[in-house]
Amino acid sequence: MAEAGSASAMVPERAKLHIAMVVFQLGYAVNHVIMRVALNMGVSKLVFPFYRNILALLALAPFAYYLEKNKRPTLTISFLIQFFLLGFIGITLNQGFYIFGLDNTSPTLASATENSVPAVTFFMAALLRMEQVHLNRKAGIAKLLGTLASVSGALVITLYKGPTVYSPNSPSDKSEFFSFGDAEGKNWTVGCICLIGHSLCWSSWIVLQAPVLKKYPARLSFVSYSCFFAVIQFGAIAAYIERDSRAWQVNSGSEVFTIFYAGLIGSAMVFAIQIWVVDRGGPLFVSMYLPLQTLLAAVIATVTLGEEFYLGGILGAALIISGLYLVILGKRKESKLVSEKDPIKSMSENNQVEDPGESSLTQPLLPAPGK
Repeated sequence: MAEAGSASAMVPERAKLHIAMVVFQLGYAVNHVIMRVALNMGVSKLVFPFYRNILALLALAPFAYYLEKNKRPTLTISFLIQFFLLGFIGITLNQGFYIFGLDNTSPTLASATENSVPAVTFFMAALLRMEQVHLNRKAGIAKLLGTLASVSGALVITLYKGPTVYSPNSPSDKSEFFSFGDAEGKNWTVGCICLIGHSLCWSSWIVLQAPVLKKYPARLSFVSYSCFFAVIQFGAIAAYIERDSRAWQVNSGSEVFTIFYAGLIGSAMVFAIQIWVVDRGGPLFVSMYLPLQTLLAAVIATVTLGEEFYLGGILGAALIISGLYLVILGKRKESKLVSEKDPIKSMSENNQVEDPGESSLTQPLLPAPGK
């Protein structure tokens, strides 16, 4: 035990953050493919997230209860109403848009559109005057250009599918279980619109939770309550629409695996890692790793699902990722300017470990349990 502790102490803090983010993005990239596999098996798009969120809640709630005992404020009716609404936007609608979008597109495209979340979050925060835009500074121009690039990329993906740029050599070798199935009964445009809705819900969740977390700084508890209400919401919607009892049955070990992976890894684990990394490395550190998820999702989806790549998707993804880095560049320049003007305030704002309750609008909180 002592040796293990000393070995952990020998690893630099920054290296731990990088390792954690690689594990985070790998787990999430695999989750895109796992969700695609689940859809290929014919799982209900309403019952699946219901089961997934139950598992995520069971995994998160005990940690939230024990780790946040001392900083969890008294629960009030006002907090419950806010948790209910944020659970509906950030998990129920968010995950609903995602799964319907993924069903009509691909894991790579679903991952690529998520790179637009920081830019869309900045745009929403600016509209609500929660974030200032200084167009007379390079930082403000970079954030504006990044937002425009991300929106343009989303429009390109939606309106222009384009020719096939890459296709696996032998798709016939794939089994039906692993086939991508992009053909009949799928609507690329509808899928892209749903994925844009997914990103909008995610961004709205980040913006709207900022004032809530100032009064209720217990993040794990906040997510657990939101997840609890999402379970109720998904359960009610699924019970109303899925009247056939067969839709609620788990018919194979493969379906069990996809549900457990999505709930425990794709939701609970990656969300816990994200909170830990944001507290120590800041939200921009998390944002910079988003393109790695897209790359990993593309490789895994190509190998396992035989996914094809289309010109519109590649061009749109390039614009979205460029927009992401422009927004990050703008935020970094802005933070540097603040630190030069008021170093004491800057140190206070960036000390995430001592004050983990502070929230940032650029923090790409994953809809984990919602995606």
